Amino acid sequence: MPTPASSPTLRHLKQLMAQLLDGVILLDATGMILSANAAALRMHGIEKLEDLGASAEGYAERFTLRSGTGRRLKRRDYPLFRLLAGDSFPDEIVEVMPAGEDEVRWVHQVRDVTMDVDGGEPDYLALVLCDVSARFDAEARFKAMFQANPAPALVVRLSDLRVMRANQGFQALTGFGEDDLRGKALFGLDLLGGLADAKKVKTLIEEGRVVPQAEAELLAADGSRRLVLFAGQPIDVTQEDALLLTFADLQPRREAEQALAASERHLLTVFEMAPVAMAVTQGADRSITRVNAAFRALTGYDGAELTGPATDGQGVWDVRDAYHAADRLVAEHGTLRHYEARLRSRTGGLIDCLVSGEAINVDGTDCVLWVYQDVTERRRDELELAKAIDEVMQDTSWLSRSILDKLATLRRPQTQSPAEDLSPREREVLGLICDDLDDTGIAERLSLSRNTVRNHVARIYAKLGVSRRSGAVIWGRERGMGSHGS
Repeated sequence: MPTPASSPTLRHLKQLMAQLLDGVILLDATGMILSANAAALRMHGIEKLEDLGASAEGYAERFTLRSGTGRRLKRRDYPLFRLLAGDSFPDEIVEVMPAGEDEVRWVHQVRDVTMDVDGGEPDYLALVLCDVSARFDAEARFKAMFQANPAPALVVRLSDLRVMRANQGFQALTGFGEDDLRGKALFGLDLLGGLADAKKVKTLIEEGRVVPQAEAELLAADGSRRLVLFAGQPIDVTQEDALLLTFADLQPRREAEQALAASERHLLTVFEMAPVAMAVTQGADRSITRVNAAFRALTGYDGAELTGPATDGQGVWDVRDAYHAADRLVAEHGTLRHYEARLRSRTGGLIDCLVSGEAINVDGTDCVLWVYQDVTERRRDELELAKAIDEVMQDTSWLSRSILDKLATLRRPQTQSPAEDLSPREREVLGLICDDLDDTGIAERLSLSRNTVRNHVARIYAKLGVSRRSGAVIWGRERGMGSHGS
């Protein structure tokens, strides 16, 4: 065999090795290390050839190796010893650290090369090294992040579409264990169901392309399915090409929506079956969106005649100004109670009502719930009673003063709000109303705008529980307001 120091072949090999980016350690058949290029030295954190060791044994004394899975290698399993034994190992991963240390310093991908001069036994053996530490560091970071990430996720190998990893979030979401998923075919497990375009999603996954967000029914260990939002992204931080599938649990949202829908159905049932007439208006135009059976029975209208964009809440009120006054009060205060008004039925008949209103929100839209209490019969009874009292009082010579006072009270029951509820300005405006001044005259007398006067009048109507100017005049004069007060 040629002497290494004088062999032109070895000299040529050294020249070639010096130009390579990969590391190369050159040995003879006896295990002596003949040479190593700068890249190989750098991959071991040294600068001189002798620090690598004079032989395979010397190398093993200076460096500790582990397998790619972290198992500590015995000397006979070191790539240099396997190379001397004639084993072939294309692209094997080993973790390298200085002897005496426990923390991995480098990760090498190694392969064997044998050379002979005359076609007989190998004259030279070469170990070719590629430093893949950065890739493995990235994979280690990804693995740690993947396991720690609470968002459910899977890693699927693209070569055979089998599950490589499932993080704790995915296991908690589905109830599957790691062993239930690892190595199993993604589509064989039938994990993803209920896809809007299952064929397209499957094609994207098979081709290793980005999978846009899509809703799916994710299989759980107990056989049930949960609504999820999932997406896929190719990743290159694993040893093999893979696809990262991430999931967001939409099942709580679905259950909340179902509960809300059930609640709304219950409320609609209560609304429809309520014994008092009710209607709902919404939007700036106050269109009627819903009326209940009691409202239809009270007015004679069916639902189609009242609901829709072409109708509004004032359409069934006998006096539109009264509706606008009531609507303004609901808009200002959010509520209205026992406002006196009249509805006009489909046949034209008038219905005396006590109206209450409440601002509500339906599906994110501001609405008003109106409740109409029919007091037509009560009003008729009150009028008949007042008429009877008037007839009795035509001849009061035989009645005592106390009886007269009680009859007067019965004739004009004071169920309305006391005068103390009116503000000083409202009392002033009511006094001028009792003096038969219209809004323009009141505005001129008090140096106010007509809009301000109208707002005062609307509030006075609401507080007194009347819907007409004549009702306010009677109420005020009975209490001594205005120059004509009794």
